[in-house]
Amino acid sequence: MTNQDIILVTGATGQQGGAIARELLAHGYRVKAMTRKPESEKARELVRLGAEVVQGDLNDEASLDRALKGAWGVFAVQNTWEAGVEQEEVQGKRLAEIAKKAGVHHFVYSSVASADRKTGIPHFENKWRIEQRISELGFPSYVILRPVFFMDNLSSPMFKPGIDQGKLFVGLEPATALQMIAVQDIGKYGLLAFEKHVQLNGRAIDIAGDEKTMPGTAQVLSQSTKKTITFERVPIEEVRKFSVDFALMLEWFDRVGYSAKMADNAKEFRIEPTTLAQWAGRQNWA
Repeated sequence: MTNQDIILVTGATGQQGGAIARELLAHGYRVKAMTRKPESEKARELVRLGAEVVQGDLNDEASLDRALKGAWGVFAVQNTWEAGVEQEEVQGKRLAEIAKKAGVHHFVYSSVASADRKTGIPHFENKWRIEQRISELGFPSYVILRPVFFMDNLSSPMFKPGIDQGKLFVGLEPATALQMIAVQDIGKYGLLAFEKHVQLNGRAIDIAGDEKTMPGTAQVLSQSTKKTITFERVPIEEVRKFSVDFALMLEWFDRVGYSAKMADNAKEFRIEPTTLAQWAGRQNWA
């Protein structure tokens, strides 16, 4: 890869795509940032950083053909909670197939940690099937990134309102240790996946930065927010009313859990993992 090669980043105004686009731009690479809303503030910020923003929709093949024109590499990510499990799989396979036809040299796909472990979690299993399709297509090179739970979820509307009220509401057992990663670190692994495409060709890498129980997480949040946060377990049946898929994932966390090799990754890839305390200390909790 050279600095003149074009990399198409899907989901460029989202968490993972945004982190990878910014990391690539910071290192001088040419980025096509694909978004459904090229006039959004996040898209305009990417333009200011040097990206070419292109309109594209994972459900619109013609827009993907246009966005992929001239691309040497692709970063691919889809959103289960927006598309649904079945449609996410369609989107993931469609993008990979169109990219192969377009002559893309290197394909990087963001899956989920433990996708290959037959978890029975619908939005893990569909990502595994996307992984398999990518491996079948015969790209000159490809890399699968498998991140764990995002630390950044804690500052999202799913958890932040409870934290504002002094409660960390999660449907996990108190003793369950959950591996987590800062989205910024996913950006660093994304840069590596492009820069080291020859060495990493065909690799699937589970990535994480820290591991905490929920009471331990609440303690870290207390230190960062300067107020007392306590963990309160949400009954799993209440979670199931919201989403069977999400409940199955939490139950799997309690029984099995992620198994990213954090120390081995840090040694091999020389990416210093962001701890939960470091991440939380950088957030504007106000």
